[in-house]
Amino acid sequence: MLPCFDFHCPKGAGESSFNSTVADKQAELETVAKITHEKTKMNDTQEANGTKPFQFQDVFSLEKEDSDDMTTLIDKKDNVFVMSNKKSKYPVLQVDFRLISDLVVVIVSAAIGGIIFSCLGQPVIVGYLLAGSIIGPGGLKFISEMVQVETVAQFGVVFLLFALGLEFSLSKLKVVGPVAVLGGLLQIVILIFLSGITAMLCGAKLSEGVFVGCFMSMSSTAVVVKFLVERNSNNALHGQVTIGTLIFQDCAVGLLFALLPVLGGNSGILRGMLSMGKLLLTLSIYLSVASVLTWLFVPRLLKLMMQLSSQTNELYQLAAVAFCLMSAWCSDKLGLSLELGSFVAGVMISTTEFAQHTLDQVEPIRNFFAALFLASIGMLIHVHFLWTHVDILLASVIVVVVVKTTVAAVITKAFGYSLRTSLVVGVLLAQIGEFAFVLLGRASNIHLIEGKMYLLLLGTTALSLVTTPVLFKLIPALMHLGIFMRWFSSENGINNEVKQKQQPSGYASAMERLT
Repeated sequence: MLPCFDFHCPKGAGESSFNSTVADKQAELETVAKITHEKTKMNDTQEANGTKPFQFQDVFSLEKEDSDDMTTLIDKKDNVFVMSNKKSKYPVLQVDFRLISDLVVVIVSAAIGGIIFSCLGQPVIVGYLLAGSIIGPGGLKFISEMVQVETVAQFGVVFLLFALGLEFSLSKLKVVGPVAVLGGLLQIVILIFLSGITAMLCGAKLSEGVFVGCFMSMSSTAVVVKFLVERNSNNALHGQVTIGTLIFQDCAVGLLFALLPVLGGNSGILRGMLSMGKLLLTLSIYLSVASVLTWLFVPRLLKLMMQLSSQTNELYQLAAVAFCLMSAWCSDKLGLSLELGSFVAGVMISTTEFAQHTLDQVEPIRNFFAALFLASIGMLIHVHFLWTHVDILLASVIVVVVVKTTVAAVITKAFGYSLRTSLVVGVLLAQIGEFAFVLLGRASNIHLIEGKMYLLLLGTTALSLVTTPVLFKLIPALMHLGIFMRWFSSENGINNEVKQKQQPSGYASAMERLT
């Protein structure tokens, strides 16, 4: 039995992988710096007695005593690598206690931040962001190596867009179709145009200006819908127009993700156009295949999962998550994006009778990973930078509010709505939404936005979300100035014109749960 056992042992278990890899010319030698961060240090008494303070990790550690040291490698290009797989003669289960510790810190901090801001009547999103900024490298430095946490947190983006796709329905856009679709598209185009012109006048890259326009065009569906529901205005005329525009923006998120790789390229205009054409062709093929699968495969799969999950929803929940991740993975492999694939997966299921059941199953997972994602985004915010540049950030927020309010109000008025309704819609859409963080993170990964511009946009978005509830609370005060006189009461009269345009039930409550 022993010869047979030796034969089936993993190749190289007893030899040096380093030497064999270099000998096979699969790698090249390079000088790196090794940094070992000891979690605890023994004092003189402990060192003399040969004792070591108790650590929770020691209960599970099967390696030698110095295995608790955290090792980081830095190459000559300042790339940082965290050691994750220490050499072992035999295959063993290895646990990354640093990742566990970091996740505990992030989750607890996000929970505390969300609770505090919820008690203050502010969006919990802001609590997650500020919690991350406090514990991150720019704050108390409880978490200094963010690679692993950010990797896990990316599931938050995937499940956010998956849930968004599950709530998608063409009938919702038909409620206020022209102003929602055409008006929403015009808002995005105008903001991109204005940002592009401003970027060229300031000597910046046109691609950066286009991205800033895309970035600014996103408003916060979660925050706005929550406000409208609390004021019982989601079925009012201004509420219908606002929610319809928000739905269109949410649908456009996937296409904006697909546009980012083109903006991040270093090719010329011609090659950029060719890349965009190739991207649109790939996108068309992907969506066509998704449509066929939606018609032939998805309903049968979900029906089978429902039958197999008659006793428990565990299998159905797992199948829904697997379907989302598979679609996201395929989209990413085709050069599109994880976000687009997960959104398409949600839309595919939204056409079936199992959409609401799937959303109910995925929602807890979505909420958990979304909080983790927003906290990880917050870790990128440097508190010192925000405090040092608070004047610039406040000025940026004011510019964003004024520009977005003006653009949205003018477009809404152009579609025949009253000046009062147009101005209110403009104010409701004046902030930068939470999905802008997703766009910003993606743009940073492809080096489209870097340095102070990244921090400026990050800080502007955070302050925009913080000030949004304050801006909404100023609306009743503005009514007494005569501009919005008797807004809420008069809107009820205007609603008589559009009783046929009632908001479909269920959407507002579904979006309210996002917060």
